[in-house]
Amino acid sequence: MSEKTPEHIRKEIAGLVKELNDHSYRYHVLDSPVISDAEYDRHYRRLRELEEHYGHILPDSPTQRVGAAPSEKFEKVKHTEPMLSLDNAFSHDELKEFDKKVRKILNTNDDIEYTVEPKYDGLAMELTYRNGLLMKASTRGDGYEGEDVTRNIRTIREVPLRIAGTSIPDEIDIRGEVYMDIDEFEALNRQRADRGEPLFANPRNASAGAVRQLDPAITASRRLHLACYGLGSVKGARFTCQSDFMAWLSRSHFPIPDGMTMAKGIEKVIDEIRRLEKERGALPFETDGAVIKVNDFALQQKLGVKTREPRWAIAYKYPAHQGTTVVRDILGSVGRTGVITPFAVFEPVRIGGVTVSRSTLHNWDEIERKDIRIGDTVVVERAGDVIPHVVMVVTEKRTGRERMVPVPVECPACGSQVVREEGEVAARCVSLHCPAQLQEKIIHFASRGGMDIEGLGEKNVGLLYEKGFIRHFEDIYRLRKEDLLGLPRFAEKSAANLITAIEKSKHATLARFLFAAGILHVGEYAAKLLARNFRRLEDLYHVKKEEVLGIRQVGEKIAASVSAFFSDRKNLELLDSMKKLGLDLSNPDFPREKKSSLPLEGMTFVITGTLPRMRIEVETLIESQGGHAASAVSASTDYLIAGEDAGSKLEKAKKLGVKIISFDALIKMMEKSSAQQRLF
Repeated sequence: MSEKTPEHIRKEIAGLVKELNDHSYRYHVLDSPVISDAEYDRHYRRLRELEEHYGHILPDSPTQRVGAAPSEKFEKVKHTEPMLSLDNAFSHDELKEFDKKVRKILNTNDDIEYTVEPKYDGLAMELTYRNGLLMKASTRGDGYEGEDVTRNIRTIREVPLRIAGTSIPDEIDIRGEVYMDIDEFEALNRQRADRGEPLFANPRNASAGAVRQLDPAITASRRLHLACYGLGSVKGARFTCQSDFMAWLSRSHFPIPDGMTMAKGIEKVIDEIRRLEKERGALPFETDGAVIKVNDFALQQKLGVKTREPRWAIAYKYPAHQGTTVVRDILGSVGRTGVITPFAVFEPVRIGGVTVSRSTLHNWDEIERKDIRIGDTVVVERAGDVIPHVVMVVTEKRTGRERMVPVPVECPACGSQVVREEGEVAARCVSLHCPAQLQEKIIHFASRGGMDIEGLGEKNVGLLYEKGFIRHFEDIYRLRKEDLLGLPRFAEKSAANLITAIEKSKHATLARFLFAAGILHVGEYAAKLLARNFRRLEDLYHVKKEEVLGIRQVGEKIAASVSAFFSDRKNLELLDSMKKLGLDLSNPDFPREKKSSLPLEGMTFVITGTLPRMRIEVETLIESQGGHAASAVSASTDYLIAGEDAGSKLEKAKKLGVKIISFDALIKMMEKSSAQQRLF
């Protein structure tokens, strides 16, 4: 924040921030905008211009919702107050039993006042505010410790970056649910289907996946929402009851659950649950029940908690929606990694107010296990899931004309051979030319961990794919500046910059290229192992699985995948074409250094607990010295590096007889190396 910013500019920026946040609240929470989108955009542009010119940016500025760089991992966050789960009731009698226990503990025959609200089917979240500013957002995790997803949650427009009003606690933790509207969820799945990506099973999974993206820009592209309903730790304020707290949330511009009501006595509660269930089909979001809470906070305190559940609240679950229909066909959808996922096409049937005409069958083993055939009559359930699932086959209705569907031997998108590894449920297409996979494979190829082609991200790949300029990896190296000029987002400078980045990427390392190529099971570490053992890319052509298996730390899956990839004629033709277009790979990893110069050569390490250095630093050091830093303890683990507060990995290592060492012992193992001096 610049101290040289004139006072009148500071006031204008503060006024714009407040005005834009108010309009955002009216638009996203109240659904009652008072200005046009064009006017909002004009004020937003003015704010951004002032911020960029003067460097004066307020922490609750709407420009700060998106723009953070992708993170490498999520840090752990301990909840001040545990985020408990709820016990479930599946009948009105169970609700009455819950009420009976509440009154018994409170030693009263009087009717208890409850709040009733729809149960959102999303991802539980805690928002931590200090002096009115959003400081942290964390997932529920195990209830005691979650993950820091602050940068992603800031992209949700309903989330206040600053608490509105004058009644602001010094510190407060607010609990809520991140969710996705049904229409937006279905639109997202249609987009994924068009791109050949696996579909999300339900809005909850889509919301959780969006929140846990390492890149906040991806989270921002998913239209997430928030409903706040719970109080954690609070300092500098006092709330007497749930309804009082919810009223404060609403006044402070937090979104709260639709249709929340109060009911005195369990019979009134059941009436409200019936009302919510009738209105369920008209709600824009997915709900699988209702949440009932004792309203009075003092009574909640007296009731206390069981092991992991409060005695003052319960979730009532609606009965599952089911329908019977006929399977017209069973087809395969090809996802980004080449996995061919089967799905059923049904005779359209109404279930829970929604017409269902198709459903994922998850994998080919699931079809065999449930014995699902074309022509079968099946029971389909939509129990809180937008994407339904087949519960069972009604075998009594079989006529003998039903047809079994075998695992495909050819890719339904490109006709290439399908690979199904032993012990794997997934059938995959491994062709580089498969149109269902190409766009996402190109994005991965150009990514920072791949060929690092700056300017060739998801949006530009999508644009160039749509315009027909890129269909395969090799087309990237055929691009000319003239092809880019005139396209959206490309001017003279941006077009020239992209061509320069492409030219630079032609001179990459073999390890980087092998990772960028998207070979199944080949991550960055496996790519480095291959580069240490094969001098040139051509040395991998027609490589036998047994030869790859000879590399220590390479298992059956990687060896089979590498052999299949480099035995595919089309793949090899594409690689040769890229070399003719200027691809020139170096291989500083080969020849492999002698074992004596790499103290950790061939050893596998796992880290647990807190070490004197950041985990990523230690992992980098291990791999620089020839070792492998794995994430889980197994029989092949050589050493477990145990720090303070070691977790369950320590017990598993003891059971498996894995040698346990300290961080200092690791350093001593590398005393002959100078790498740790450079890193630490």
